[in-house]
Amino acid sequence: MKRLLSTAFAYMILGLVSGLFYREYTKATDTVGVDSQLSTLHTHFLALGMLVFLIVLALDAVLSLSGRRAFSVFYWTYNIGLLVTVAMQAVRGILTLDGQDPTSTSAAIPGIAGLGHIILTVGLVALFVALGAAVTERSRALAEGTSVPA
Repeated sequence: MKRLLSTAFAYMILGLVSGLFYREYTKATDTVGVDSQLSTLHTHFLALGMLVFLIVLALDAVLSLSGRRAFSVFYWTYNIGLLVTVAMQAVRGILTLDGQDPTSTSAAIPGIAGLGHIILTVGLVALFVALGAAVTERSRALAEGTSVPA
């Protein structure tokens, strides 16, 4: 559970730093008000990083998820997928603010971003596999009247 809290905290820091970076970068490049994906980078870190891991922390406290193999798959694939996705979002946003068209700059940018989304999806499926097993185990224990693992 401590690892989940540390992960949520790390995403909070990344979210705050990326928001600061966006504000300062647009001021430095005189692109304040220009629409780019860089403007939502902090939101992605805070919502998909910090909030998701705080929710998972609460679920882990109730359902003891962290000892399951599917949970380990979730943890690593979700983190990798999120970092790949936001890295490509940052690249695309910086290119846009620099006056370049990211889609014509390199076809790898949307491809890698898509790969990040696929990895995120694998992580979420693994989370639901772990949740399903934990809920089934907890329901069975409650029905049998045995002690419920916490």
